[in-house]
Amino acid sequence: MARHHRRSGTGPGRVLEVSPATVGWGSLDFSVLQLESGTSTTLETVDREVALVPLEGAIQARVGEAGYHLRRSSVFREMPHVLYVPPGEAISLTAEAKAEVAVGGAPADGRYPVRLFSPAEMRSEVRGGGGATRQVNHVLAHPLPAERLILYEVYVPRGGWSGWPPHCHDGYEGSPYLEETYYFRLDPPDGWAIHRNYRVDSDFDETFAVRDRDVVCVTQGFHSSAAAPGSHMYFLNYLAGELLGEDRGIPPFFQPEYRWIDGNWDQDAMTLPVVSPSDGRRA
Repeated sequence: MARHHRRSGTGPGRVLEVSPATVGWGSLDFSVLQLESGTSTTLETVDREVALVPLEGAIQARVGEAGYHLRRSSVFREMPHVLYVPPGEAISLTAEAKAEVAVGGAPADGRYPVRLFSPAEMRSEVRGGGGATRQVNHVLAHPLPAERLILYEVYVPRGGWSGWPPHCHDGYEGSPYLEETYYFRLDPPDGWAIHRNYRVDSDFDETFAVRDRDVVCVTQGFHSSAAAPGSHMYFLNYLAGELLGEDRGIPPFFQPEYRWIDGNWDQDAMTLPVVSPSDGRRA
């Protein structure tokens, strides 16, 4: 399997892992941990800021003398509490029930303290239209404070698209350089989805058929995702790169050829049936 597309392993433990060494980029790491009820593990942030997103189950996290509860029944049922931890800390995790948590980090200087972000602090919006209608939750994005990390959760109805018009953040046309992971969940989980990364100034072009609990790395190029009609799609994005602090709100670059749809998502919509048997009859 390509190094930009990885399938989840079986737990317990670290069932999925992406790092600068495995991908060949400079900043972002991402992993998914599964813990059985009553088990514990410890994470060291070292020189990185780290954000933890509960995916399901219940975890008690401790950083120093402070404790934090991370609970979530399902990514499709409720928004998360996100735990932000600066460099130089140890994070102790104990599962109060069987649990799964996403952990991602990036280099940081320690400008911000430990903080538990609640859903009430997170901006939520519905974007796009037509077949590209989706919900985007800004679970750790500007103006929520972090040094480099940017996190989103996105929901796409079955048969729908996300990332349309396609966008990039790899330096092309002055866009900011950001590395990104897409962690996918599907409902029901036996479905599949499509993710494409591509450039318009070179022959770089990769398309992946993704399944429940897969991760895709966006190293360069424009990108979009689509859910097959059998399942609703969720994905969790971690991004990090050259943007710092307040600049994390700088947008990506959208592919100009497809920006026309922003003005009218119903423009030139196809109404079925398009043709009928009578259209082919001779006069």
